[in-house]
Amino acid sequence: MNNKNNKPLISSHDEFSKLQKVILGTFEKSSMALECQNPNVKLDEALKILDKAYPQWYVDEVNEDINDFQKILEKHNVEVIKPSWPFPSSEFSTPNWKSHGYDIYNVRDNQIVFGNTVITCPPSARFRQNEYFAFYEIFQYLTSNQLSKWVQVPSPSLPAGFELPLNRKPTILEIIEDEKHNILSSGISENYKYLKDDEIIFDAANIIRIGVDVLFLVSSTANIQGYKWLKNYLGKDYRVHLTNTYRSSHLDSTILPLAPGIVLLNRNRVDETTVPSMFRNWEKIFFDDVAEVPEEEIKFFKEVREPISKELHTRGFQSPISHLSSPWGGLNVFSISPETVCVEKNQIKLIKILEQKKFNVIPVRYRHCFTMLGCLHCSTLDIEREGGLVDYQ
Repeated sequence: MNNKNNKPLISSHDEFSKLQKVILGTFEKSSMALECQNPNVKLDEALKILDKAYPQWYVDEVNEDINDFQKILEKHNVEVIKPSWPFPSSEFSTPNWKSHGYDIYNVRDNQIVFGNTVITCPPSARFRQNEYFAFYEIFQYLTSNQLSKWVQVPSPSLPAGFELPLNRKPTILEIIEDEKHNILSSGISENYKYLKDDEIIFDAANIIRIGVDVLFLVSSTANIQGYKWLKNYLGKDYRVHLTNTYRSSHLDSTILPLAPGIVLLNRNRVDETTVPSMFRNWEKIFFDDVAEVPEEEIKFFKEVREPISKELHTRGFQSPISHLSSPWGGLNVFSISPETVCVEKNQIKLIKILEQKKFNVIPVRYRHCFTMLGCLHCSTLDIEREGGLVDYQ
């Protein structure tokens, strides 16, 4: 591709300005993810077992929903780019582990844009360490006129024991969250962990951008070393804030700005006393009345995914199929502009609340967002939005 454009092809400073260009996730069976602590293990038999966790009807429905979302975006004059894996194999090994697969459905997780720079982050999952190859051609093109930059944070080695159980006593708010989580997810609970600070580790989805303010969540997918690296790299033009508002992983189902001065907050994780100070003068939409995880997703997870995951575990393998997104994945909305927001179609109560706040809400069908571990914001990476670097405080 030849790029003769005389303006930056990467330009995004927040989560809500008018969208012009986006990378949208996709899914293919070759991306099935496995990890093993033994770098010399053979993966063939384990992959045959894992294949059953992705029946063809499931793959077809995931991509059908993604393609429908693409049509919605294009109808709103948004340029949509799709990543693709360039190699016949996605098997990698290090002295510490072996892995197979990648996740280019949840494109938000490992890349983030600050102005004219896209940063590839050092992910907390071993199988995602080489995922950037799926974006290599895209980022090479977007930076080819030298008006934009692509930066890659040094990759961690992720040895055995880099993550540990989170054994601290839960807060009252966290106890309430866990109780409601179990009800909405038919008894499927989460196991909370934290990361050692021996290496720089952070997922891009641990970060929310609000112009000059950047919110960084320390959790099971980002550590203090990651926070320090980002703060140092961004420098004096940004204010990087630290938060611990959510124990598990990513931030974008907990705190998500929808427009200048308006922020959506997960009431089960954030209250008036723990809202980050940057939002003190903002209108706060506290919401927790999400829809239950669909019965079909629960059934598929319990009857198909869990038995396969347990079989793999007995053979020494780990896979993301052992997880189900929390019911608050329904708050994982995606803004096309400060006036227009896309919301998963089952979240009827959230749609009504946002419409009452005068947002134009576009319902989007994402049938398998809980077993795919990500909804609308997770599966998008905004590359270009209108506007510049603004101080919204």
